[in-house]
Amino acid sequence: MSSVTPELPPAQASLRASDDGIALRTESLSLWYGTRRALDAVSLAVPARRITALVGPSGSGKSSLLRCLNRLNDEVDGCRVDGRVWIGDTDAYAADTPVHELRRRVGMVFQRPNPFPLSIGDNVAYGLRLHGVRQRRELDERIEAALRTVALWDEVATRLDDSALDLSLGQQQRLVVARALAVEPEILLLDEPASALDPAATLRFEELLRQLAQRRTLLLVTHNMQQAARVADFTAVLHQGRLVEFDDTDALFTNPRQRLTEDFITGRYG
Repeated sequence: MSSVTPELPPAQASLRASDDGIALRTESLSLWYGTRRALDAVSLAVPARRITALVGPSGSGKSSLLRCLNRLNDEVDGCRVDGRVWIGDTDAYAADTPVHELRRRVGMVFQRPNPFPLSIGDNVAYGLRLHGVRQRRELDERIEAALRTVALWDEVATRLDDSALDLSLGQQQRLVVARALAVEPEILLLDEPASALDPAATLRFEELLRQLAQRRTLLLVTHNMQQAARVADFTAVLHQGRLVEFDDTDALFTNPRQRLTEDFITGRYG
């Protein structure tokens, strides 16, 4: 695999000095679905072990960008990607990059909980088994560890053989995060993960995100500006497939450099 170190986008050059470094980069990343261009030359550096929010109007390319980072767009007919995606020093689109290993390193949680129609335990073990973990003791230990990480173990420890579909919506979302965490990803992509949750479950989920970011890099798509302000260390604004602005969240919300950013975060646009 390639080990070339890509350059940071000019607007993010200050991140080079960060103690945590950069977890992933895109360089002039463009994406087409057939003839429709969904991303237009997006260059973005995402700090490691921080929460970065992706915000912007509907159709701005937020979810499309997420799906490029672990190559889920490979599954879409007529999809074409140009530019580069780096996960650490790995070129995600290089011919010798194993896609299954890329997706282990870069997990994803979707807008609505999508537990498999299996038991709670088997949901968490699903990815582990795909990656060759077969020993019962190791499976049990890693299932428990993942469920403890998402603060679900005490609620389901005696119900691991019950259907995951019997859990509440908030529990299901924490379960699918546990399923993603079980294979120990470096990066977790979250596409509107709290949009289906009630306010209490949303706040609990946001606290989970802050805890996860102590060890992992989180990239969060959200339409909720208050949520981005509460949980994100950095925020990127997209519009019509282009990166408009990237900054520390507090700075971006209090002193945006672009008029479009100001209009969006104040509700005058989008």
